[in-house]
Amino acid sequence: MVSARGLEVLRAIVQDYVETREPVGSKSIVERHAFGVSAATIRNDMAMLEDEDLIAAPHTSSGRIPTDKGYRVFVDHLAEVRPLSPAQRTAIAAFLEAPGDLDDLMVRTVRALTQLTGQVAIVQYPSFAQAHVSHIELVGLDAGRMLVVIVTDTGRVSQRLVFLPRDPAEDEIVRLRAAIADLIVGRPIRDGAHAIAERLASAGGDHRSPDDAVIDVIAMIVAEELDEFRQDRLVMAGTANLARRESDFRGSIYPLLEAIEEQVTLMRLMGEMVADEHGLAASIGRENEPFGLAEASVVAGEYDASGARARVGVLGPTRMDYPSNLASVRAVARYLSRLLEEDEGARCGARTQTIPWRHGWEGERG
Repeated sequence: MVSARGLEVLRAIVQDYVETREPVGSKSIVERHAFGVSAATIRNDMAMLEDEDLIAAPHTSSGRIPTDKGYRVFVDHLAEVRPLSPAQRTAIAAFLEAPGDLDDLMVRTVRALTQLTGQVAIVQYPSFAQAHVSHIELVGLDAGRMLVVIVTDTGRVSQRLVFLPRDPAEDEIVRLRAAIADLIVGRPIRDGAHAIAERLASAGGDHRSPDDAVIDVIAMIVAEELDEFRQDRLVMAGTANLARRESDFRGSIYPLLEAIEEQVTLMRLMGEMVADEHGLAASIGRENEPFGLAEASVVAGEYDASGARARVGVLGPTRMDYPSNLASVRAVARYLSRLLEEDEGARCGARTQTIPWRHGWEGERG
């Protein structure tokens, strides 16, 4: 059982090691922190921390560094996540101001977070499996090309080029749009995809109109786009930060780079992290061993998007500034939730097909 002072000594060791990258000794703790006790007393506290496997001696050094378990205890005993500075909040607002669409917002989010933390930033797309298709538009171009635009009631927009065997006339485009709209508009994405699959499965026979073949071509493209809406995706930025901090990893950074490239591992990890009452979660070092990421830590926060919840976070070495990274993740998650909530309110209020993104932030609360 670690005493209250022992926890304070652990906090001092974590903070000093994160700041200096040097093992921390009892003498430096006495000099840098106001414990009001002797170095010998601090050494006794450090011995108890070592017995609990919270700190360890690297090589022959007289100092100690936190273990993965030590980082976990440190994070679990954080009294509060410190608020961001006005300059940091301004930086978030500047990065996320007036995004063009959801894709742009996701990219801006990870850029802001990697700028704040110096880590690899990750954001999950909100799940659109429960969204409804609110609109489809077909735009005839030339040389047999047609632009298919699909809009959901959550603000997701998809645009895809379709190549047809001929250029349809305007009245044909109206009929084609009506036929596709009848399959998907007003329905949940899953139901719309099912309706298209049923149509394609029954294609064939002797009583097909000239429009039917064209409708099937368009329907196949629409089905692919609806399937994209249903898939979980990540957007990331700051991968180069891993190379800059390679010395902070005990082994190779290759498994981290591989996980970033494949995404599936990170999606599983972020999906299984248990958040606290503030929507924050941290998975540290060996806790990530089942995912092949025992060399890394992930700090994540939840954000709301049209009733669904997704996560935004950072990935980096275990030697990271957890309080600062938790604060940055929380602030970005709150800002992201607010932007999406305001956009949802604007779309519900206006009842239009295309709604501009709202922006503006009164500052971080609480």
